[in-house]
Amino acid sequence: MQIPRARTRRPLLWAVAAGTTAAALAAGMGSSALAAGVFSDNFNDGEASGWSKSGGTWSVLTDGSGVLNQASTGSELARQFAGQTGWTDYQVQARVKPTGFGSSAGLVGIAARSTSSTKMYRLALLGSGRAELQAVNGSQIAAIGSASLPVTAGTWYTLRIETSGSTIRGFVNGTQVAAGSNGLAGSGRIGLITAYASGSFDDVAVDSGGGTPTTPPPTSTPPPTTTPPPNTPPPTTPPPTTPPPTSWPTPTSSQKVDATIPVSGTFDGGLKRYYGIGDGGQSESQDPMFELAAGATLKNVIIGAPAGDGVHCEGNCTLINVWWEDVGEDAATFRGGTTYTVDGGGARSGSDKVFQHNGAGTVYIKNFRVENSGKLYRACGNCSTSYQRHVVLDNVTATSTKVLAGINTNWGDTARFTRITILNDSSRSTRICVKYKGVPKGSEPTEIGEGADGVNCLYSASDITYR
Repeated sequence: MQIPRARTRRPLLWAVAAGTTAAALAAGMGSSALAAGVFSDNFNDGEASGWSKSGGTWSVLTDGSGVLNQASTGSELARQFAGQTGWTDYQVQARVKPTGFGSSAGLVGIAARSTSSTKMYRLALLGSGRAELQAVNGSQIAAIGSASLPVTAGTWYTLRIETSGSTIRGFVNGTQVAAGSNGLAGSGRIGLITAYASGSFDDVAVDSGGGTPTTPPPTSTPPPTTTPPPNTPPPTTPPPTTPPPTSWPTPTSSQKVDATIPVSGTFDGGLKRYYGIGDGGQSESQDPMFELAAGATLKNVIIGAPAGDGVHCEGNCTLINVWWEDVGEDAATFRGGTTYTVDGGGARSGSDKVFQHNGAGTVYIKNFRVENSGKLYRACGNCSTSYQRHVVLDNVTATSTKVLAGINTNWGDTARFTRITILNDSSRSTRICVKYKGVPKGSEPTEIGEGADGVNCLYSASDITYR
């Protein structure tokens, strides 16, 4: 299947593999183009939207052209992730320039098949003078292979990781430095990594290598507004067993959090309050409080303030009885999966929005209460990749909330509402379903209407109760 290229702003060249000597590594090799590109970013737009930050001090700078820079040599791990958790066999390449090492153990590199912020394949340039291909699983780091290389701060290197089944290969300046078989991860996102080092990154590109990633992102060019994509609204959710909660829970205890908590499997917080990341504002550079791997469940958690960017779902996820006492940037962002469920709990003081939907698929919000917020749900209208997105809201109570759902009708988004209760709104000023025209990254979506239409905004008068 032909996969459209996204975010490309100038031609990207892939280096040809040849030889294994340190001299060849340092000198670089010739180049030839590969087809079937699925993702690229050269940061010439001056921003890094579409990337997910974890640790470090990141910004887009000008170094001949736009580059993404991590400035702190004291950060133990600084990471930026992009792409889809379902990507399997692919090649990721980037130009990488170390700019400083805080210690001989410092590294600058790229990652492939990242399933969480601490599980990935990593090709690293080490300050000790080595290029190493690694299988990273938390604190356990296994070297797949390496080659001696005098790594010089201020010098650009072209790094590439190729994944095919269990075979992982790493290249520096077109020369293979390592190859081996490893079963750590069969799929995952790409990443840009530093540890006790500073560095810059440019010309990031992902190529399917002649195959097709399991869940390739579609083109960043929106579908034509005159002919929306086929619209198949998701089914309604089954009736809940309990109504939305009528009061906020009392925390059993409180815990200050200094770094993002990764979650695989199920994390049950026992209604403990977690707080301490970010500044409580709307900055999009804040780390999340929790980062959920594909298939993870977060339950019985109270998220206090500040909470950074709340919860990131990197794949399908379930949030059960999760409470946000004061939403900072977003309560939760749904990123790499196709099905996300919010069951129970509540959120308040989300000045912009509560739930941000960046990935594909459907978000189910049920048995939930929202207070004093801008939007309960927003389908991203200008992300780096454009998807058809759906939301199903059932048994939701809203107080002093301006909009329940914002969707992009030109991309075929849908929002379905059942058993919605709106409190203390005698003027009926709460907007149920607001329609936008989605646009490419770098532009701003425009509002084009609101209200039930039987196509994109799906509800009837009986589905909305005012009290």
